[in-house]
Amino acid sequence: MPNANNWQGDVLRDLRGTPPQQPATGHGPAQGHAPAQSPGPAQGPGPAQSHPSAREQHSAQRQQEHQPAPQPQPQPHERTEAGTRPPSRSAPASPGSAAPPARTQRPARSPDSRPVVDSALSGTARRPQRGEPAAARISRAVRRIVSSSTAREVAELTRTAEQIQQPVTTGRQIAVTSIRGGAGKTTVAALLGTAYAHYRHDPVLLVEADPALGSLPLRLGAESLRWTTADLADIVEPQMSLLDVTGYLVQLPDNAWLLPGSQGRIGAMLDTAAYERVMVALRRYFGVTVVDCETLPAEVARVALSAAQARVLAAPATLDSITSTYAVLQWMQGLPRHLIAGTVVALTSTASRPGIDVEAAAEKLRSTGAAVHVLPHDRHLAAGGELRTELLARPTRLAAARLAAEVFQLSQKRR
Repeated sequence: MPNANNWQGDVLRDLRGTPPQQPATGHGPAQGHAPAQSPGPAQGPGPAQSHPSAREQHSAQRQQEHQPAPQPQPQPHERTEAGTRPPSRSAPASPGSAAPPARTQRPARSPDSRPVVDSALSGTARRPQRGEPAAARISRAVRRIVSSSTAREVAELTRTAEQIQQPVTTGRQIAVTSIRGGAGKTTVAALLGTAYAHYRHDPVLLVEADPALGSLPLRLGAESLRWTTADLADIVEPQMSLLDVTGYLVQLPDNAWLLPGSQGRIGAMLDTAAYERVMVALRRYFGVTVVDCETLPAEVARVALSAAQARVLAAPATLDSITSTYAVLQWMQGLPRHLIAGTVVALTSTASRPGIDVEAAAEKLRSTGAAVHVLPHDRHLAAGGELRTELLARPTRLAAARLAAEVFQLSQKRR
């Protein structure tokens, strides 16, 4: 279990394959069992281990013959119902003693694994395409060679990586939300989580706090789901190690894990108490946690935004969205200063030629005190399927890295 002094070292040691302690299996005296003794003169009984005499054995045998035969007792597996454990043989409970209280409230049954995409729909997806056409990629490569901009890009990426790789003393939580649906918040959350997992060496967690048919597992390429945020609220215990916790999560590439919000069922619920229990318990295991929240003003989203060290507000680059986002930022100016100072607006271009001047709109939003980043239009992101970073356009990868770096820097300023 990670300690307070060097929790990252403990986390990395667990991730490198340190096997958890196994329960005793009865193979030796160190596990609480005496070794088996084979008969023979070398192991004859000593004075303290003398056998009863033949007369004493005969007397005991006659007493057993005159006693009534004992009634057969049901075996532990005959008395055990589904979902309960058989009684311990080493410490049988007396008839009048009360059972000890359980340390944690476990779910009644383990949930079944469900596929993220139904098999009947998996064949409808087309082959993913690159974020920009081949002509645009070739033209950009030629311009980089002619203008010698490769060195500048490498220097910028180096600075960005150094900012993202800064160590943390406690886990950073970053909440991503939006004002309305379809704003690209799940895409932004997936981009942030992927960037942190790529650049950082400590474990990264992506939490789906949107149980109403959220699409974060699909965006991250998860194949099946089992445990959800609500399930884990009744399971996580302080003494659990990182390996214990990750057994309930969906493993992703680059040292990242996913905690889904639902299994694709309509009507799945997540209350604020369960969300708070999960986030408080998991914060100590992961260096960065990205939370894909519900759209505002949902209750869980408000709790996530207030508890996070940095917030990202996703908004499409359209006139109506810019107008609504500007009104929300003006309202946030009346709240404590750290809220808007720790907020970054991610403008996502939904078309190759937006209907507004994106840079002018970004400057207007920056006048409220919030940081603004523009994510360019990307055909791969617009398709809405699994996010594959190798298919993203180069401007999209650079913009996503810059966004992740600034959001992480803001999260470092608030404890």
